[in-house]
Amino acid sequence: MNKILRNIVIIGLFFSFQMHAFSQVDKTMLQCEKYLVPPFVSDGQEYKALLNGDEVAEFNVTLYSGSTYRIIACSGDEEGQLIFSIYDVEKNLLYTNRDYQNSTYWDFDIKNTVNLTIEAEFVKKEEHSGFVFIQIGFKQ
Repeated sequence: MNKILRNIVIIGLFFSFQMHAFSQVDKTMLQCEKYLVPPFVSDGQEYKALLNGDEVAEFNVTLYSGSTYRIIACSGDEEGQLIFSIYDVEKNLLYTNRDYQNSTYWDFDIKNTVNLTIEAEFVKKEEHSGFVFIQIGFKQ
């Protein structure tokens, strides 16, 4: 009987942790979505990662010519705690919100189709862990 009770407790703890994790992701996604307003619409992709301390999330994206894009980066309740940087395929830095008081989003026009890498990391690496969420929208 003890073994059955122990397994039930373990399964309950697992589901409790999963529900808490999903709650954090939902809250972070909602924080980003307030910046994805018309005329911008989502590209339909989810870019999310769980970071701990000094880890860096990396997302590879393709953006198409002739469009205006908005990249939004969120983590947790407070804005400005996430740094996101955008690089071309040769690892040239094209943009970092670090130069703009850790702005939550950036709008830009694409003249030619490009493959990019978006990196996201916490400002205070030693103090943070949690989900990061990147949302990409384009003008209709």
